[in-house]
Amino acid sequence: MIPTYNLNLLTALDMLLSENSVHRAAERLGLSDSAMSRTLRRIRETFDDPILVRAGRSLVPTPRAIELHESLRGILEKAEALRITSQEPDLKHIDRIFNIRANEGFVFQYAGELIKAIACQAPSIHLNFVIKAEKNPNALREGQIDLDIGVLGESGPEIRIQTIQRDRFVGAVSADHPFNEKKVISAEAYAKARHVNVSRRGLSRGPIDTALNNLGLNRQVVAVVTSFPAALAVAQSAQLVASVLEKQTLKARKGMFTFELPIKTEEVTISMMWHPRSEYDPVHRWLREHIRQLCAS
Repeated sequence: MIPTYNLNLLTALDMLLSENSVHRAAERLGLSDSAMSRTLRRIRETFDDPILVRAGRSLVPTPRAIELHESLRGILEKAEALRITSQEPDLKHIDRIFNIRANEGFVFQYAGELIKAIACQAPSIHLNFVIKAEKNPNALREGQIDLDIGVLGESGPEIRIQTIQRDRFVGAVSADHPFNEKKVISAEAYAKARHVNVSRRGLSRGPIDTALNNLGLNRQVVAVVTSFPAALAVAQSAQLVASVLEKQTLKARKGMFTFELPIKTEEVTISMMWHPRSEYDPVHRWLREHIRQLCAS
């Protein structure tokens, strides 16, 4: 007898292989653990393979399961594409809310322009910007957010990723800071100055400190904040040095003196990430293109 399986079985298999856990797969699909276990038995019978096997206290995929997982993603994406109409959406009558996770620097620089741009074509589309407190893909997987924008962290094999911007660090101080009178700021002068650092985790050291340490120098960090706009506000009022991303702080640095860092730092890549379920959604794709163009300009 030829084995049969429906799309739900393939979806369950994809979830099991993404989580390597019956319990977590059941939670994401809204099933009980026992129902998920029965589904796993059906999958094993259908493919004549254990699929997941015990390794200590964990489950690991078999070689056959790894091979199946690669094919599954394409199959499920094509099935989702069939579900969504191929016609161009009538944007003026689309009423949707998109949740976008991004850091405050991105929101400060681009949110207003993005809202203004999409309002011309789709006045009933609303954007909710969510604070980027972490870099894991669970919020995308669980549908809590529609887009994740920032420096790439843990993404997961199924998450779609597109580079939208490459940026670099520059220094910024208030207009009356002594650096404003210097033609060239040396690494020694930069290190001796008082700094405000940006870290969501409250860290006072980072890549800039590593570059300075390679020259035998240490900078004096007297404050730590969680965003570039906050760092610039503190630097402005307390005559501190803020080292920030250039493109994401164009508006926030208005009225301040900006200078090239006297040390070499790596270029920062800003990415846009989304779940495969949104890959062929025409409205989601339209929004992604707006963000890509805005950041490219």
